[in-house]
Amino acid sequence: MKRYLIVFAVALLAIQGSAQQFKIAAIAFYNVENLFDTENDPKIRDDEFTPEGEKRWTEDKYQEKLDNLAKVISEMATEKTPDGPALIGLAEVENRKVLEDLVKRPAIANRGYQIVHYDSKDFRGIDVAMLYQEKYFTLSDSYSVPVDMVDEKGKKVFTRDILLVSGELDGQELHVLINHWPSRRGGQKASAHRRNASAKRNKELTDSLLLQNPKAGVIMMGDLNDDPNNESLTKYLDAKNTKEKALKTESYYNPFYDLFKKGIGTLAYRDSWSLFDQILVSSSLLKEEESQYYFYKAIVFNKPYLLQKSGQYKGYPFRTFDFDNYIGGYSDHLPTYIFLVKKVSQ
Repeated sequence: MKRYLIVFAVALLAIQGSAQQFKIAAIAFYNVENLFDTENDPKIRDDEFTPEGEKRWTEDKYQEKLDNLAKVISEMATEKTPDGPALIGLAEVENRKVLEDLVKRPAIANRGYQIVHYDSKDFRGIDVAMLYQEKYFTLSDSYSVPVDMVDEKGKKVFTRDILLVSGELDGQELHVLINHWPSRRGGQKASAHRRNASAKRNKELTDSLLLQNPKAGVIMMGDLNDDPNNESLTKYLDAKNTKEKALKTESYYNPFYDLFKKGIGTLAYRDSWSLFDQILVSSSLLKEEESQYYFYKAIVFNKPYLLQKSGQYKGYPFRTFDFDNYIGGYSDHLPTYIFLVKKVSQ
């Protein structure tokens, strides 16, 4: 664990009042925008991502996409921990194969990322997944949890399942819920009930986990298709915008609320930024106990190379396609991550 242990005294000296050593862990989320392989799977709607499809999705383009994503993952959080994220939640992956291909890319192959993935019943065939480094996280269990919802006619609607992963982060019990909530198709207000249902399901799962062990850490992350101030988060998930409120009510703390209020986002539309890609922590991860990790900082990873440098969408996230025109970027979303720290006895 030597590379995992760093001296973090300078950053926290003013808070602690004296020099202190810390362990630090990075937890990340990235919507990788349509990570499809080139093969046609008859069970899902992936026809456009084939060599003959609308996107003319060839093996060369697929390999470039993998290299681009691996570059981003290799650089995230390395300002504080050389190995980058211990855990990464991903959205918009087609299947396990694309994840296996991703973790083998030269930029991140030496980290030995392991994979947690289940196929969901999403109509587009895209799922959520998690990558983790075994030297930091020990997997104990994982589940794919469906979110029950119906349309206006009472017909069942399928969306991405919640991925619930349980284990230990450097000996500490940790549960991670990875999400990709329903889109705003049909309008924000008209579709809000679907995201509210997803939020309620996450709240139920979280309450159950913390009832079993109130000291366990719970992290809820994902492309939520809502901003931090929308009711799905503030009302149905009961997430708070300050640590003090979260501790008082034993609720989630959303550290991306303040970033959003400052105008920082993870995706852009019609010259307006949204911050859909969020990572929330349970109040148990706000308590600065000697033996436990606790939240330190939230980051939107917005390096210049992840933004388009010219054209109509200058300054927007540099995506893979401009409609059906391949431009060779990374994703239409920027990744996010948080740092957790743990005091080291001296």
